[in-house]
Amino acid sequence: MEVRSREEILRTLDKDGCLDNLPFMPEMFAFCDQRFRVYKRAHKTCDTVFPVRGRRMDRAVHLETRCDGQAHGGCQAGCLLFWKEDWLKPAGRTSQKKTASHAATPPRDPESEESQICNESQVFAGSQAYNPNGGAPRFKCQATQLPYATKDLDSWDVRQYFEDYFSGNVGLRQLLDGLVYSMYYRLSQAGIGLGPAMRWFYDKFHPLWHGTQFPRKCGCIPVGEPTPTATLDLQPGELVRIKSYQDILNTLDTENKNRGLLFDAEMVPYCGGSYRVLKRVSKIIDEKTGIMREFRNPCVILDSVICQSRYSYCRMFCPRSIYSYWREAWLQRVTPHSCDEKVSPPVVHSR
Repeated sequence: MEVRSREEILRTLDKDGCLDNLPFMPEMFAFCDQRFRVYKRAHKTCDTVFPVRGRRMDRAVHLETRCDGQAHGGCQAGCLLFWKEDWLKPAGRTSQKKTASHAATPPRDPESEESQICNESQVFAGSQAYNPNGGAPRFKCQATQLPYATKDLDSWDVRQYFEDYFSGNVGLRQLLDGLVYSMYYRLSQAGIGLGPAMRWFYDKFHPLWHGTQFPRKCGCIPVGEPTPTATLDLQPGELVRIKSYQDILNTLDTENKNRGLLFDAEMVPYCGGSYRVLKRVSKIIDEKTGIMREFRNPCVILDSVICQSRYSYCRMFCPRSIYSYWREAWLQRVTPHSCDEKVSPPVVHSR
């Protein structure tokens, strides 16, 4: 697809720089007039502002583009951008077709049109919200505004899974694996005494389906007690090996956190693999408040290591592909002498 020009996109936006309440962010101007492949259809997503839940979005896709945070205080989350279909056109469309399309548009009163069209300064102004209490600014971005640009989506609404498959977002094997895991997990949590046995069976026989250990285990360090830390001073481009799941569990408290950072079930399939450091992360926008938060302890994100929503309660197969955050205590630097070490391929299985 080709991203439309600035002028074309501005015509689709309201005075707040939004289309259907979804902001077009200043960082997205850099992609105008360029071509990108569609990564996934964004027909659904996860809302991380209110209690985590699945949400439906209309007429949007994810391209192979991420936010660099330049207009949002240098936020380093690297979120996958949402693109409304109105902001895109098929790659290769000729200028003649473009001219014909504009010629078919009925003439409008210039003064009225000028009052309705957004301009670049309004897009930039929309990236921050006024803080009546002073202090740190409150940022507005696609992530903070997702609840208002989407609709309710129940996990049992099977239509979303048909769209997952027919859009190409998810393969048939992934769908079946996700269904089996969901049923298995819910049965293990049903309170009928089978939970421990089912988790043991899962751990014992997971190699049969080329999966991971049971992904929802808990750390053993009591909440409030210090958890282990490590300082590797990892830099972008370095190759690291993610420690085993059990080694990481030994660094977590009973809420699965290490110094406040959650180790999520979606991170389990990457354990034992080798990946390159994409960047160090020291600050991200809190999606609930819009305030920039700084990490007090070292944290990195790894190339191609993302949430694939395999084990979600309410938003399975969400295509948002959020980067996972990794403590250095969960990683090992791969030395130059490990010449046989290879970067692990992307993980695509569901169980």
